[in-house]
Amino acid sequence: MIVLHVKINGLEDLIKKLGEMKAKTAVKLIVKQNGAALQSKMERNAVFVKGYSTGQTKRSIPVGAGFRDDGMTAYAGPTTDYAPYLEYGTRFMSAQPFVKPAWEVQKEQFKSDMRRLVGR
Repeated sequence: MIVLHVKINGLEDLIKKLGEMKAKTAVKLIVKQNGAALQSKMERNAVFVKGYSTGQTKRSIPVGAGFRDDGMTAYAGPTTDYAPYLEYGTRFMSAQPFVKPAWEVQKEQFKSDMRRLVGR
């Protein structure tokens, strides 16, 4: 599985602004929406035209993002063992990125949604 990490600076200020339960519910909704959108983008990008393609990697991306930390963390991604080879390539095969391009687009939308929530 390919794992991407995000570090949020200024978390203390964010927590102060999000202190109310209503705000926490709104954050969970943003996490849920962005997690599902990320999963959907990955699936759309998982079309491999080089070599033998069975569609297994595309099918291995779970329907709907998974959630952890009481809904404050979403995760999505392929579960096939060979997905990193497709994403990054090998010495015998060119890369066909499908996770990172989806991530790059969705992280900007997530940041925009969070800024709108905290009023920045």
